[in-house]
Amino acid sequence: MLKLYGGAFSRASIVKWYLEELGVPYEFVMLDMQAGEHRQPEYLKINPIGKVPAIVDGDFQLWESGAILLYLSDKYGNVSLSPEERAILSQWVLFANATLGPGIFVEANREREMSRLLTPLNEIFEKQPFVLGQEFSVADVAVGSILAYIPMMLKLDLSDYPAVVNYIKQITERPAFQKSIGARS
Repeated sequence: MLKLYGGAFSRASIVKWYLEELGVPYEFVMLDMQAGEHRQPEYLKINPIGKVPAIVDGDFQLWESGAILLYLSDKYGNVSLSPEERAILSQWVLFANATLGPGIFVEANREREMSRLLTPLNEIFEKQPFVLGQEFSVADVAVGSILAYIPMMLKLDLSDYPAVVNYIKQITERPAFQKSIGARS
C-alpha cells in the first residue's frame, strides 16, 4: 500500500486530497515535526532533504508535492496524455507551487503579485469550471489548494475576483477535499 509521509499543517494534505479524489488506498504516516522525526536517518533515506510530503509506493520513493501529484496523475489517473497535455498539467502544478503560492503567501510579494495572479485566474474561471476546462484534474488540486488556503489562512479580500471565490467554494465542497484539507480547517 502507498505510504504518504507528512506532518501537521504540511503540504501532505494536498497529496491526501488527490489520493482521495483518485480513490487510491494509502497509509498516512504522521511525522512529529516538532520532535524532528523528519530529520531522523530512517526518514532521510526516503527524503534526504528532510521535508514533507514524501511517498513510498512499493519500491518507489518520491518527495516534493508537485512531483508527487504528477506521479499520481500519471500512475493512477486513468488518463492517457500526449506530451503536450502532460506539459500543460505540469505547467499548472509548477505554477501553483513556484508562482501562485509564493505570490500570495509571501507577504512581501502579495501587494505586487495578487492582482497579477488572480485576475487571469478569475478570467479563466469565468469561462470554465476548472483550470483546464470542464473536467477536474490534478491542476485543480495544485492550484485549488493554494486558492483554498487564502480564506482559511489569510482572510484576504477576494471581492474583485468573484469567479475565483466561486471556484474556491466549488472545490472545497468536494468530498475528497472535505476528507483531507477541509478536515484541518
